[in-house]
Amino acid sequence: MEQSIWELMAHGGGAMWVVIAFSVIALAVAIERSIAQWSFVTRARALGDTVTRCLQRGAAEEGRSACERSKSPVADIFLVGYERLNRGKPEHVVAAVHRERLRVNQDLRARLWMLGTIGATAPFVGLFGTVVGIMSAMGGFKADEEVKFTMISGPISQALVVTAAGILVAVEAVILFNFFSQRAGRIATEMKLLTDEFLELLQDLPSDSQPGRAKKRDEREDRDDKVRDDKARKGGSDGDREAA
Repeated sequence: MEQSIWELMAHGGGAMWVVIAFSVIALAVAIERSIAQWSFVTRARALGDTVTRCLQRGAAEEGRSACERSKSPVADIFLVGYERLNRGKPEHVVAAVHRERLRVNQDLRARLWMLGTIGATAPFVGLFGTVVGIMSAMGGFKADEEVKFTMISGPISQALVVTAAGILVAVEAVILFNFFSQRAGRIATEMKLLTDEFLELLQDLPSDSQPGRAKKRDEREDRDDKVRDDKARKGGSDGDREAA
């Protein structure tokens, strides 16, 4: 069995090795993309619901804390909005958030070009191996030798195995490419909807509830309380002096 496998791999002048390598790469990319996209939409929707509820009741800092704890890539998009708020014009906040969303979209399509390349080139590699195999089989006959069909049918059929393998790997790669591309597009649409809703709620926040301003408000209230305490103590001291 081991000898027959090695003989099969030797067909096409080594082209079969390239086809098998293409198949392994396609499977590896499919596994990696499955892990990267697994439960992406579920985690994004869960985070979006949490942030939406926080923004609707004006708890912006609580929503930001939820984003910082989340492992969803959508959290990076929301955090950009939190960081840019009150640091520029509203349209600049929107542009920064959409830039981060496009970056996440690019990450979703990472390495898919490998599947597209394999799907386009694997049949030609198989065809190349078949041509090399047929040339090798025909070159083994002498010019004056009588050639029967049974003598060439075996080598030709063996050479055609490489083409069949190349087509099979190409079909595998194209199916995987279309599946993950469609899934990435669906995720991108979901992120667009979540991002638009987030921006609407973020920009509608009251001024005192916006991140940064709430902290300044607390500091201002503490400073006012301190001034009132100082005045109260000063007034008590003046009253004691008058009584004396």
